[in-house]
Amino acid sequence: MTFYVDNEVEAKFDFDFEEIAREVAEAVLKEEECEYDVEISLTITDDEGIRAINRDYRDMDKPTDVLSFPTINYEQPGDFSVIESGQKSGCLNPDTGNIAFGDIVINEARVRSQARDYGHSEKREFAFLIAHSMLHLCGYDHMEEVEAAIMESKQEKVLKSLGITRE
Repeated sequence: MTFYVDNEVEAKFDFDFEEIAREVAEAVLKEEECEYDVEISLTITDDEGIRAINRDYRDMDKPTDVLSFPTINYEQPGDFSVIESGQKSGCLNPDTGNIAFGDIVINEARVRSQARDYGHSEKREFAFLIAHSMLHLCGYDHMEEVEAAIMESKQEKVLKSLGITRE
């Protein structure tokens, strides 16, 4: 797995956010049994940066905590056979031969405020947002109650396996 990181706001945390992002992403891919070499773009931005992206790509003119942009259209969440069944060429990076898996955009300010609001560490909030986004990149959603429960369970399982709990 390759992570491309763009820290637009020069965010500094009391943990190595690139290392945490990589660990969480790898844990999600392992849990989902994704055996492909993937590339993920991670951008750390602020309220205005994420608001502009949200407005331009989702027609929602407001800031949010995280955005996920998968490159693969799944028939079923976590079913990576769609990559082999013809879509691989559409998401293949010709320079590396890896699957361009998608983009994650995280709002630094929301990591900090939500950690305070939920009473846990910024590391835990950041890791949660990465796990959440990675599941979106694997085709999961939370628009319906059943889908949300599946995502929540998977997120908690990954974070617990890494020892990242609500301290």
